[in-house]
Amino acid sequence: MLALAGVAAAPALAAPAFVDDSAGLPVPHVYSGGWEHFVGGGVAAFDCNGDALPELLAAGGEAPAALFLNRSDPGGALRFAESALPKLDALRGVTGAYPIDIDSDGQLDLALLRVGPNLLLRGQGDCRFEDATADWSLPRRDAWTTAFAATWEGDAAFPTLVFGNYVDRADPDGPFEACDTSDVIRPAEDGFGAAEVISPGWCTLSALISDWQRSGAPELRLSNDRHYYVRGGYEQMFHLSPLQERQDWRQVSLWGMGIASRDLTGDGLPEVMMTSMGDQLLQFNRKDGFEDAPYAQGTTAHRPHVGDDGRPSTGWHAEFGDVDNDGRADLFIAKGNVDQMPSMAMKDPNSLLMQQPDGTFAEAGAEAGIATMERARGAALVDLNGDGRLDLAVVNRRAPMEIWRNVTEGTGGWVGIELAQPAPNRRAVGAWVELRAGDLIQAQELTIGGGHAGGSAVPLHFGIADAGTAEVRVIWPDGTTGTWQAVTPGKITVIARPE
Repeated sequence: MLALAGVAAAPALAAPAFVDDSAGLPVPHVYSGGWEHFVGGGVAAFDCNGDALPELLAAGGEAPAALFLNRSDPGGALRFAESALPKLDALRGVTGAYPIDIDSDGQLDLALLRVGPNLLLRGQGDCRFEDATADWSLPRRDAWTTAFAATWEGDAAFPTLVFGNYVDRADPDGPFEACDTSDVIRPAEDGFGAAEVISPGWCTLSALISDWQRSGAPELRLSNDRHYYVRGGYEQMFHLSPLQERQDWRQVSLWGMGIASRDLTGDGLPEVMMTSMGDQLLQFNRKDGFEDAPYAQGTTAHRPHVGDDGRPSTGWHAEFGDVDNDGRADLFIAKGNVDQMPSMAMKDPNSLLMQQPDGTFAEAGAEAGIATMERARGAALVDLNGDGRLDLAVVNRRAPMEIWRNVTEGTGGWVGIELAQPAPNRRAVGAWVELRAGDLIQAQELTIGGGHAGGSAVPLHFGIADAGTAEVRVIWPDGTTGTWQAVTPGKITVIARPE
């Protein structure tokens, strides 16, 4: 059975179109390195200077990570300048990055994932950062970290962090069947306490904490790579507090690379998208379990959609976003061979799956102009120039990073929502925002994690098609439900929780 998006889906708008603005980067940026950087290559999108335009921090692998400051004209071509990051040796070996306000001071900080000890950078305003890893007592070990997720539990001053680790490089019998354990790190006084170990680990490549059942109890989902665990492993789900693996749901084994979530059916429950070598897997959330989407849903993206390479695709970063603002979430999937795997497609273009009025998805990557053949890894689908259309940044392995500007004509209206509440958790991670606009009903959760080795801290973006008005309400992280309030289409509205 196919799922219908929303209550009364809007008609299809113009075909998506992007132009390549990669020349707007000050220098070419390449995610490079040997086998330890076959995976990773994430990018973080976040505003660190208060101008409402997201900066981009791209992992570099063996090269240094790079922070690009957004200098785009509103609605114009995408242009960036390079920032002077702290001169730290640890800025090499970076596999991914996630923005998060760890100390709730109003400045976004950065969690950097590394081949080697991970790093926390404290934001100091105006896109300046300092190493706060020791100040915040982050437990560190020489692991190969490829996944991250975070949330706030109760009234804790600091967040709970999850670091997902890949292959244990020190195992002499590896790399196959040598998956490392992963770590859940909860706050302690003035920082973080000892790690709780997730064992056995199944070579985690992405992690996401979500209130999957809308019960007020967030759970941790890990996507794991069967290539190295070979047998016995599976996608994992954990009760977060206390940490306990769930065994009461149907386990799935795949070559897990990335995770994305979004309510696609209008019932308020988040679906889950998992990328893989071969078929990508969308599962519908039925509250008491997850149901695989049928092939006819159009989300498997299992073969290159252009070119003559008929071998299976390899999916990495997945991200939902309404590209044409028609009120239906579309789906971008970064794709590319791990390196030289002969059983998988070598010419493997990225996918842009546009959601149709009946809830199915149709491939539009070539039509949109983004079907390049590089080995893509991490990505960010965010509005980079403030025109209300979602743009695209893609990090490639052994090829320059790409920046794509959304120039789709005839797009619908949009609403941006940013949340604020008193400390801790000033950005209200774990909140849900519900929107009503005409016949459209949408819900989005504010999370940190997912994708592949990179995430964004930007306003939630809702397309509203031709609706002239919209209203939203917020279900705050503690379950308190706000009142419905009108918001103005075509702008970002900051909703502050009453003291």
